[in-house]
Amino acid sequence: MTGTLYLVGTPIGNLADITYRAVDTLKQVDLIACEDTRVTKKLCNHYEIHVPLKSYHEHNKDQQTEPLVHTLLEGQDIALVSDAGLPLISDPGYELVVSAREADITVVPIPGPNAGLTALMASGLPSFVYTFLGFLPRKNKEKVAVLEKRMFESSTLIVYESPYRVADTLKAIETVDAERLVTLGRELTKKFEQIQTASVSDLVAAVEQGEVPLKGEFVILIEGAEAAVETKWFEELDIPEHVDHYIRQEMRPKKAIKQVAEDRGMKTGEVYDIYHQIR
Repeated sequence: MTGTLYLVGTPIGNLADITYRAVDTLKQVDLIACEDTRVTKKLCNHYEIHVPLKSYHEHNKDQQTEPLVHTLLEGQDIALVSDAGLPLISDPGYELVVSAREADITVVPIPGPNAGLTALMASGLPSFVYTFLGFLPRKNKEKVAVLEKRMFESSTLIVYESPYRVADTLKAIETVDAERLVTLGRELTKKFEQIQTASVSDLVAAVEQGEVPLKGEFVILIEGAEAAVETKWFEELDIPEHVDHYIRQEMRPKKAIKQVAEDRGMKTGEVYDIYHQIR
């Protein structure tokens, strides 16, 4: 009999936000694989969980995945946890789950808190359709390119960010649409929790004026583009500029021309002729 790999959701701040099932699972497994043993040790001490901890994170996953799978094949149960929230959701664990499934090891998810959805519930932004982007690229040019592509979709966007880059990310959002509603969530479920929704320009000012301390982990929610906005965002662009906008998003010229024709309600041939200056 092989062991079972449990993916256990843990609190994102408040230690009381853990399920009975999660605590029972952590007490019953043979080993807990975690990002930072110091962080998980605090949780274990709080709930009197006396199970060995093993470090498993982004920097050692290539070395540790195979030994953990071997442990599972020997019949021992392992719980995988991240420092906060759900394993694999912008946290380590993907390679371990893939390897475990390939070895026919049972993988069981134990639900728990999630920072993005916690912020979304209280944001006041549309919550029926949302897209989780995780962490955006660190370089500003690449970050803006992603935002230019995603911010004209109808879906509310969920982004994670560190306190060291949140100001730059808000400014990047501002360059795409300064009036877009954005929610900034900080220290979720903790004593100094902040969930503030305003135009991104107002949030940039709030950060610069120190109204939002740059401490703790942040969640940024970006309002999706409304249908009316989606059809009008390009009005200030001429047709060649409109086509080039899509090409900068790594769209092939032929597909970009077709998309512009769809946006503007034109024939593809008309857009092609204008773009290529064919008279």
